[in-house]
Amino acid sequence: METPQDILTLDDVKKLVDTFYAKVQQDPLLAPVFNERIQDRWTEHLEKMYRFWQTVLLEEQTYSGSPFMPHANLPVDNTHFREWLNLFEQTVTELFSGQKATEAIWRAEKMAQMFEFKIAHHRNNPYTSIH
Repeated sequence: METPQDILTLDDVKKLVDTFYAKVQQDPLLAPVFNERIQDRWTEHLEKMYRFWQTVLLEEQTYSGSPFMPHANLPVDNTHFREWLNLFEQTVTELFSGQKATEAIWRAEKMAQMFEFKIAHHRNNPYTSIH
């Protein structure tokens, strides 16, 4: 069996994003949250995720914006973040191997920790800024 390659190109990023979000859309815990928020705008969401991960992993500046803001009021908790990370890590390790693949998992873990903390803070302090 051939060893998977690393995440090196935009096509690799698209493969990761498409495969991951296909799993999210089928996940009993995550699908309702994502589908409620995204509705019929999945193509737009995926395009944004391509740009985000292209910027983060390939260091090609194609994403701009504040990634936290759209997530600030999501009805999620630690269980959702654990499932999201589980699916993400599973997807990366199924498809890729190497330094960028390892970095993708690490960055996803850090992002999930930060988002979970900021969402909890926002819930407990609804009148403070969430930037």
